[in-house]
Amino acid sequence: MLKVIWNYDAAPTLRARLNALANEGLHVEVCPEHDDARLFQLLADADVLWHCLRPVNAELLAQAPRLRLVQKIGVGVNTIDLEDARRRGIAVCNMPGSNSRAVSEHALALMLAVLRQVPRFDHDVRMGAGWSWDSDRQDGLGEIGGRTVGLVGFGAVPALLAPVLHALGARVLYTARTQHPTANAEWRSFPALLAESDILSLHVPLTPLTERLLDRSAFAQMRPGSILINTARGGLVDEEALLAALASGRLAGAGLDVFAAEPLSIPHQLAQLPNVVLAPHVAWLTGETLMRSLAIAVDNCHRLEAGKEFAFRVA
Repeated sequence: MLKVIWNYDAAPTLRARLNALANEGLHVEVCPEHDDARLFQLLADADVLWHCLRPVNAELLAQAPRLRLVQKIGVGVNTIDLEDARRRGIAVCNMPGSNSRAVSEHALALMLAVLRQVPRFDHDVRMGAGWSWDSDRQDGLGEIGGRTVGLVGFGAVPALLAPVLHALGARVLYTARTQHPTANAEWRSFPALLAESDILSLHVPLTPLTERLLDRSAFAQMRPGSILINTARGGLVDEEALLAALASGRLAGAGLDVFAAEPLSIPHQLAQLPNVVLAPHVAWLTGETLMRSLAIAVDNCHRLEAGKEFAFRVA
């Protein structure tokens, strides 16, 4: 029986599903990401690591002499030391498309939450001030319809998001390394996208080429009063430059699911800004995503046992 670590927490429904995998030859141990002591103990005889967010670095891999597969639950593999995995003969796989619908819906939710000040109004009502808020805030309320939304990247998530934005009445632009003839959006160069977008939404992986893609220079090119949405990777954004853009009014607001360092340290300047909506890297996390992900992860475990080629191998 393969010994598998699920390196994330699990609600009762998911725990039951993971336990039931024993019937398919998989003994799955749940280890929350914050519990490194238990993780390193389990790694001593683990065959497979199902990895979500906690970095898989050389220190971790050194504690796993039997490990044969790191299965990313999601797409981005910037949190995995691919070179060290290769050196140790450990396969690395991801699962493109498994969380695309969840992430696209979360990006849309953040757009609406910022434009409609949803968290602020929720707080007002709970505090008994829901009908006595400062009227100056009216100027910050808006709609997606009639705005230009710029998508940075055009993979599976933007492809799902674009038609929804069109249906809401937005003009949709995108930038990518190559133009997509069938894209339901107009291509622009990155500088042109910055200049034209009322809402800028990030959908590219974190690589040496995209690290701090949005720096002071990029923010200076953005349309005054625009909104930033990031459900991709925190490292795409220079957070000091972001804070400066929010303070100057260059940005009217931001919706952020990811950060340069996670978990976000509190107190943090971003957490003190009323025009910023925050989430703890959960854009990918829905029950539907988990079931799609488990299907791929289980299949790759069976492929490992059978000596077959892995699905979606990246290293």
